Parts: sequence; C-alpha cells; structure tokens
Amino acid sequence: QVQLMESGGGLVQPGESLKLSCVDPGSLFSNGAVGWYRQSPGKQRVLVAAITVRDLTDYADSVKGRFTISRDSAKKTVYLQMNSLRSEDTGVYYCKVPRVPWGRGTQVTVSS
Repeated sequence: QVQLMESGGGLVQPGESLKLSCVDPGSLFSNGAVGWYRQSPGKQRVLVAAITVRDLTDYADSVKGRFTISRDSAKKTVYLQMNSLRSEDTGVYYCKVPRVPWGRGTQVTVSS
C-alpha cells in the first residue's frame, strides 16, 4: 500500500536543528491536511504541526516559534524545520494525511 515517506531524522545536541522531509509518491497530499506527529518513548503519538491544502499552518504550543512546516508542491514534499531542539522533542516523527496508513517515521534524538 502506498505511504508517505519520512526522512531527515538523526542525533543532535540540544539547541541544534534538523529538517524533516515527507515525500508524496503519488497524489496522497490531495487527501487533505498534512500533519507531522511525534511519538516519544512511552507516550502517545501527538500532532506537532499541520499544513492545510491552502497552506494554512498550525502548531502545538510546545513547538511554536521553534518549528516551521512548509510545502514544496513541485517536489511533492512537506518539510518540518526544527530549530532550538530540546530533549523533549525526542521521538519518532511521522507525517500523515487522511485515509493513508502510517509510514515508518524517522527517528529524532536530542541528547548531549
């Protein structure tokens, strides 16, 4: 089954940045808003940022001012720029649109 493809995770120190990518291999973005979710160890998956089909954006309070979600329609990619990373940002990050299964995600680890 076709899924979105996440990439860009890694191990960084507190205060550093990462940019995640979510690539649409088909026309999945047309299903609706694209959300970036984080699942931290022992916690439920939570929405951290979303972008609508009209490129309106919204963020969880914990990442406002640090994370930016954006879209490059020509590349069929949605990005999550993450700055000033904190240890609590650690987790597996997934991108999701309605009616499409969860992908494998990309691991982000923030640790000194």
